[in-house]
Amino acid sequence: MFGTLFLFPTHLGDTELSQILPAFNIELIARIQYFIVEDIRSARRFLKKCNNNINIDKLHFFELNKRTEPTTMHSFIQPLLAGNDMGIISEAGCPAIADPGADFVSIAHQHNIRVIPLIGPSSILLALIASGFNGQSFAFNGYLPIPKNEKSDVLKKQERRIYTENQTQIYIETPYRNRQTFADILQICKPETKLCVAADLTLPSEYIQTKTINAWQKETPELNKRPCVFVLYK
Repeated sequence: MFGTLFLFPTHLGDTELSQILPAFNIELIARIQYFIVEDIRSARRFLKKCNNNINIDKLHFFELNKRTEPTTMHSFIQPLLAGNDMGIISEAGCPAIADPGADFVSIAHQHNIRVIPLIGPSSILLALIASGFNGQSFAFNGYLPIPKNEKSDVLKKQERRIYTENQTQIYIETPYRNRQTFADILQICKPETKLCVAADLTLPSEYIQTKTINAWQKETPELNKRPCVFVLYK
């Protein structure tokens, strides 16, 4: 019998785990010895935060990130085929969303491995439901291009979908580029388009505001080095 692949959400920052994760997740994670992680050091810290009594040295870690070769990733399936349960741990939030874990989940399905997603915070969905925008039709677009001309083309194209399809548009950004992306959105998008800025979600410093682009021109929130989601609608 094959093992089961569990998808473990993690915190979005330095938050008490009892506030964001079910007790079931914490209990389950203590029983698993094989983990696929984006970064071993941060995964070890997260596991210790879940249960300080976990013997980290007895756990087996497989590192999956942009440097992992496809042939190496395919070898990660062996513990599951041998009947061992495995867990995927992302750097923040839910695995397989803007995260390389999605590629391994696909491999697991190819081998008829049972995949179980667990409950936990998703910055994308938290930002959407707090924005006041359309939750019936929305697109998560990941990161915007860095070059200004490419970013402008993408934003204008996706802004049109807001008005023609009533579709909310969602973006994430690397914390150190937040201020530039915020400024670019204000410059590129229509004055009447609405922007929700959601920063430090689930943290004590959480900041969520929805205003028109025109209104944001009069206010510049401090976003530098803060995990942030940008949501656009009409």
